[in-house]
Formats: sequence, C-alpha cells, structure tokens
Amino acid sequence: MKRIKKILIACAFVYAVVLFGVFVFQRNLLYFSNPSYTRPESAYPGAGIKELTVKTEDGLDLKGWYFPATLKPLTLVYFHGNADRLKSATPIALPYVKAGYGFLIAEYRGYSGLPGSPSEDGLYKDARAFINKLIEKGIKQENIVLLGHSLGSGVATQMATEFNVRGLMLIAPFLSVSEMAQVRFPYFPAQFLAVDKFDNTQKISSLHLPLLIASGGKDLVIPPAQHKKLFELGNEPKQFYFSPESRHNNLFAADLYPVSFKWLDGLVGTKDNAVPVP
Repeated sequence: MKRIKKILIACAFVYAVVLFGVFVFQRNLLYFSNPSYTRPESAYPGAGIKELTVKTEDGLDLKGWYFPATLKPLTLVYFHGNADRLKSATPIALPYVKAGYGFLIAEYRGYSGLPGSPSEDGLYKDARAFINKLIEKGIKQENIVLLGHSLGSGVATQMATEFNVRGLMLIAPFLSVSEMAQVRFPYFPAQFLAVDKFDNTQKISSLHLPLLIASGGKDLVIPPAQHKKLFELGNEPKQFYFSPESRHNNLFAADLYPVSFKWLDGLVGTKDNAVPVP
C-alpha cells in the first residue's frame, strides 16, 4: 500500500512539473521565431519586392515585403503561420502578384530577425502598423483584403474587427489557441492556461464582410472540424473551400488559387462590403 502511495505521489509530482513547464514555456511552444533577416533582393532577385518599414505603437521597427498592385484595385495583407517567415511566405504571394493584385507580407516581432518577442497583443500591434502604413500610402481600407494562415488567422480576424476592409480569407484557421492547446495537451487543463488566446470563435460572429475559409481534409495540425465550425459561426456572405486531400500547409497547391481569384473578382467594384460571394 505504501509503495502504491509513493508511486501516486511521484506521478503527481511529475504531472505537476510538466504542467508547470507547459504553462511557463507556452509561448515557446506557440511561436517559432527565427533569428536572421534576408533582404528581398537577395532572396528573390528581380521579383519586384519592396521593403516596407513600419514603427509599431510600442516603438519597434519592423519590415514587411510589399508588392504594389498593378492591374487590380485590391491589396492583400498576409499574416503567416507560427513557423513561417518573410522568405518562405513569399511563394504564396507570387501568383496574386502575377494576377495584378497588391500583396503585403506583414512580419511579426521576433520573426525574420526583427526585434521584439511575439505575443498576442504584440502581433496585433504589428498588424495595425502595417495596415496603417498602407493607408498612409493612399490605399483605402475598403481596398484591403486580409489573408491569414493558421496562427495568422487569429491576427487577420482581429484586424477585421478594427478596420473596414473589403474581405477576410482564412486558411486552415482555428477556433482559438485555448481550444488548440487542449487538442495538443489533452491530459492537462491546457485551455484554461493559455495566455495568448486569439479567440476567433468570439470574434467571427461580429463580422459582416465577405468571408472565405479554406480547409484541408488531411490537416494534422488544426482539426478540419475547427475550420468548419468557424465557418458555421461566420455571417453571410461566406464561402467554404474544402480540399479532401490537402494538409495544413499545401492548400495553395490544390485549387485554392483559382477559387480565391474568383472570390476576389467578386469583391471588385462593390460598395460597403455587401458582396454576393459566388
């Protein structure tokens, strides 16, 4: 009996230590930032990428990569996933750039060798700085489309609550970081310990703008059921693109480009975001 008691105490101790570690180091588990910055002309010579420098409201100097619009009136602002960066995100932009859309890859603090440490509030500050910079350059809010992938879906959704943009496109989004934490750590009360929540569930129903959500049936990072649930919570006009064989990071390799081009074309020339999505 004493031996069983000792085993139980030891198990409880290990459980508590691991739980404490998950709580203390949760941002290290959420944000996979990278230490080096590559200039766009070195990474993609001749691609026409412009560095866009912004200062956040808390004083950080950040850089994004920007392609001005050439043929289309809309500019997409892209918020990437938690393990991405400027250089690796650029291939996603190129087909949109070729089609004539403007495209800004907004970078987060602590990523691509930029200063600061990522947090939910920090990423929102970063996103505001980039959007406000576009507005300063003469791009109207109603000609901006927000595009968020994975972690970036939380940033894009928050920005859609703050700016009167033309549309919101979410790629493999989650309901909230709290719910994702519970998925990742089912044996801990992880949903109650999340410091950075990115609560898309609470925000999506307050939005009244064209919404496109893309989901991969073989997404092993964020359960496809969360993509679908978030779509159900959104308001019309909305469109759901489902690719049964796609995973978390290869939706653009399926048919998402032509689907999104058609959706974007439906936004052009409309007023007050009252757009029937095809």
